[in-house]
Amino acid sequence: MTHQLRIRVCALLATAVLAVSGGYAYGAPARDDMGEDIETAVEAVDTYWDAHWSEFFTETYVPPTVLGEYDGASANVPTCDGEPLEDDNAFYCSTAEDYVAWDIDLMEFGYRYGDAFVYLVVAHEWGHAIQNRLDAELQTVDGELQADCLAGAELEGAAQDGTVVFDSGDVDELHTALVRDADQTPWTKEGDHGSASERVDAFAAGQEAGVDGCLPEETSTEGASALGR
Repeated sequence: MTHQLRIRVCALLATAVLAVSGGYAYGAPARDDMGEDIETAVEAVDTYWDAHWSEFFTETYVPPTVLGEYDGASANVPTCDGEPLEDDNAFYCSTAEDYVAWDIDLMEFGYRYGDAFVYLVVAHEWGHAIQNRLDAELQTVDGELQADCLAGAELEGAAQDGTVVFDSGDVDELHTALVRDADQTPWTKEGDHGSASERVDAFAAGQEAGVDGCLPEETSTEGASALGR
C-alpha cells in the first residue's frame, strides 16, 4: 500500500492540558477515506510487529484475524465465544477465534473529529492481541492501559520505520478520543479503560520508551517468552 498514515502523536501528550481545541468539521465522514485509513492502520501495526517481534519476544509473530467493521445494531452481530459484540464498541476476541473488530458507528463518530481516531482504535485493539500472545509475567494488571501503551509503541515504531507520517494537528484529535469522548461509548468508558489522564500518559509512555516501557517494571523483553498461537 503506497498510502502513508497521516497522524502525528507527539510527546506533548504526556504533559498536555486535557482540553480539545475547536475547528473540526463535524459533518458525516467520507466512508472511502475512513476505510482507507482503517486499512492503512491495520497494515501499519501488523507490519511493525512482523518486522520487530523477534527483537522483543520468542516464538513467531502471528497476527490476529481482522474481522473489521461490524454493525452492532443489526440482527446479525458477530459473536465472540457465543456472545454478540457490543454496539458502539471496538473489540479483541481473545478466544481461539482471535480477531479484532470495531463497530462502524463508533468509527464514524470518532472520525468526525479527525482521522487519528481510527488509528488509535486499531492500534489499541491490536495491543490487546499482543497481550494475549504474552506470558502472564509480561502482562500488567491494568490491561487497558497496557493496550494504550502498546498502541503508542506500535504507531511510533511505524513512524520510525517510515511507514507513518506524523502531522501536528492529530494531538487534538487524540485528546478528543481519550478525553472528550470519555464515557460516551463503551470503547471510551473510564471505568473500564482508566481515566483520561492515565490513558494519555500510557500512550505517551509507549511512544517514548517503546515496547519495553509497556511491560511490568520487573521484567525485560531480553529473552522474554511469548505464547505461540
